[in-house]
Amino acid sequence: MNDALMRRIRPEQFREVILLIVTIGLVLFFATQIDSYFAPRSINRLTMGLAITAVVAVGQVFVVLTRNIDLSVSSIVGMSAYIVGTMLTRDNAMHPLVAVLIALVIGIILGSVNGWLVAYGGVPSIIATLGTLALFRVVLVEFSGAKSVTTAELPNWLNDIPGFAVFSVAGYDLRLLVAIAVVVAILGQLTLKYLPFGRRLYAIGSNPDAARMAGLPAQRDIFLAFVICGALAGLAGFMFLVKFGNITVTAAQGLELQVVAAVVVGGVSTLGGTGSVLGAMLGVLLIEVLQQSLLRWAGVSEFVKDAILGLMILVAVTADSILLNRLRASWVRTRRKDKAKAMAMTEGAVQ
Repeated sequence: MNDALMRRIRPEQFREVILLIVTIGLVLFFATQIDSYFAPRSINRLTMGLAITAVVAVGQVFVVLTRNIDLSVSSIVGMSAYIVGTMLTRDNAMHPLVAVLIALVIGIILGSVNGWLVAYGGVPSIIATLGTLALFRVVLVEFSGAKSVTTAELPNWLNDIPGFAVFSVAGYDLRLLVAIAVVVAILGQLTLKYLPFGRRLYAIGSNPDAARMAGLPAQRDIFLAFVICGALAGLAGFMFLVKFGNITVTAAQGLELQVVAAVVVGGVSTLGGTGSVLGAMLGVLLIEVLQQSLLRWAGVSEFVKDAILGLMILVAVTADSILLNRLRASWVRTRRKDKAKAMAMTEGAVQ
């Protein structure tokens, strides 16, 4: 590979470039196969479809960067949506911000359970969150008493939110839920890139032992990563309630597969220390384009959609372990050559 190119682009950024190219290619292909593919209604449906997954994926990025994973996010989303929905049916006068705050608190509490088990209890994250995935859902079933939340029981302001647009151009809307997802993604990316907490997550994931020896608060930061993931899943629960209205105990089931697929496909390595929120958002976009387009084009079933997600995870992990590892090795060699040349030039100037 061209050395000049390797100096400009980090290996992880190649995944993002490839994802963008693949997504554009798929969009152009389906546009030739599906009538009115770029119609405002189609675009608005696409963006609304990815908003919830995008918010949860941001939290998942924080966790995966530390070499962990949170499989319980779908149960947290479902529990948050159901509890807040139930409270709103009993008190239609509740302020919207209070409802959002309750959803966040529910997510924080459940995320704290996961964080404590993994960071301080020493339980492997895949085991801990697989257990809480089932546990939280069982608690929800018991709490619900087999009752469902229906749109008719919810306050009018909640039912009006899905159609509310922050701004609109020629029929193309930026809906409020999509705007929330964009803000969350931007804040997540800025946190990882510029705040000390974000940089520590990369360090912990890259080499946990070295991070501890360097005095980094690894346990605390892993705990906080799970708390943030839980909080965003709680927020996504409120968004789920807003979008669908009718909530049952099975709400958001299977969402964890979509989120993990988006994060892994987006270049966030399951080995930790590598990836970005931007990459995860590209993964969310690619998966949503595939799912919605295949549904309209070929009428695929839910089973086929899940199979596609599983295949994408396998391909992404394989590509990460083979292709990107080679790119990283090449990038490191190029950087070492540059440093050696710089040192030689410095020594020559001194002499």
